[in-house]
Amino acid sequence: MGRKRVGIIFNFSSGWLGGIIYIINIVKTLAFLADKDRPEVFLFFNDDTSRFLDEIKYPYLHTIKWQFAPILKGYVVSMLSGKNLFIEKMISEFRLDTVYPVFNHPVKCKYKHKGVKVVSWFADLQHKYYPQFFTPRQRLMREARLRFMLNNTKHLVVSSQAVADDFTKFYRLRDDMKMHIYHFTSIVDSFDFGEKKKLLRQYNLPDKYFLVSNQFHKHKNHRVLLQALALLKKQGISLHFAFTGKFPQKNDSPYIKELYEIIEQNELKEQVTFLGVISRHDQLSLMHHCQAVIQPSLFEGWSTVIEDAISIQTPVIASDLPVNIEQLGDKGMYFPALNEQVLADILSGYPERNDFARVIYEEYETRVKRGANQLLNILLR
Repeated sequence: MGRKRVGIIFNFSSGWLGGIIYIINIVKTLAFLADKDRPEVFLFFNDDTSRFLDEIKYPYLHTIKWQFAPILKGYVVSMLSGKNLFIEKMISEFRLDTVYPVFNHPVKCKYKHKGVKVVSWFADLQHKYYPQFFTPRQRLMREARLRFMLNNTKHLVVSSQAVADDFTKFYRLRDDMKMHIYHFTSIVDSFDFGEKKKLLRQYNLPDKYFLVSNQFHKHKNHRVLLQALALLKKQGISLHFAFTGKFPQKNDSPYIKELYEIIEQNELKEQVTFLGVISRHDQLSLMHHCQAVIQPSLFEGWSTVIEDAISIQTPVIASDLPVNIEQLGDKGMYFPALNEQVLADILSGYPERNDFARVIYEEYETRVKRGANQLLNILLR
């Protein structure tokens, strides 16, 4: 009997690095299965995701440039024809046993060969809690996509119990739909983080710094970090924050303007470094050498940043979201997301990190192998 055939949809905008890293980790995780259990992976990519293909190492990988259907046309044609324009052709042409993650599920599908498993995924329901962070059109599109998905999919993967609870809170779920909670893990290809002094010189960072790795969206809550830094400065405590992440495309972003105003008003320029988007290797290396990662977000589905920190054994200070506590347990330090004073208190007494080899969390290999088998069960059993 040949290997099972799994189709992975890599159809994201390059602006959503969280989604891109999620797919990269999914494929890499399958490499931790016993060889007999490893499926063939057919990765369907678009122009935006093509530049990330070199980061994906897997022994049974096929990469296919795919012409994905436009959203509006895809839904209309699918409903008129009764065939899912987004996935049926790839399933038929490549004889797939499973396709994942399916975002667009406008109709219940019938396939030419039996036993096809179509598995959906949705990152989080942020629009329910912070609708102001979305345009009316974005909210409408998200809600429509979700309604179709929940009506037609048999399998839905979510990344945390917190997201699963949100789905049961906001939607009436079908009894025959199976919800799977899969805590994805960050795959770290190499533990060679390079020479610290050379790295810090390259990025003009001091020996001791805290790392913040989030895109500059308002819900990522960088504001509380700068406010805490200003409070510490008034106490005569000088700390340094290094920020990685993509800035908004618009130069006149009100959010970025607000952050720079806080820096200017409190004379924090020498205590913050904005690095923008850097290579993943360098980002993980900076994470390895920092005092701690700070994750101040107002909302998360399952934080890739925290997952990265766990994989490389770096301590985390996080906002006290239920999902962050679910992810870190008693290994994290927490503060209310909008309370800069509590964060400042934590930072003022934060113990200096000297032992960078200390094991804080569960061993990496154990976590990843368990995750690989969980993924196998969801996709192919």
